Amino acid sequence: MDKHIQITKPNYKRIYSDILLKKYPEKKDEMISLLEKQNFSGLDVIWLNEKIFGSDSPRHRSYHKSDILQILDYQKKHSLNNSQLANHFKISRNTITKWKKTFVVW
Repeated sequence: MDKHIQITKPNYKRIYSDILLKKYPEKKDEMISLLEKQNFSGLDVIWLNEKIFGSDSPRHRSYHKSDILQILDYQKKHSLNNSQLANHFKISRNTITKWKKTFVVW
């Protein structure tokens, strides 16, 4: 009874294009470069959300491993501590600490 469940990502390009076309056509020009990307990362989705709808609540966000590694790489690249990174991405400091324990080999 080995069933393989295939998890598919939403088509963010189509979702955000439709939102911009129907509700915010004035913002479409500034988002066009990002909407032309083939694959959206979690960070791209967060960025688009903030640019279209303004500041949003960080509740109910989920991150894939690749997104987490990008965020931790951003921290290293910009020499940020956990608090600064948490403020930048609107994530709990405890979440960042947990991610570092899980994904970063000391």
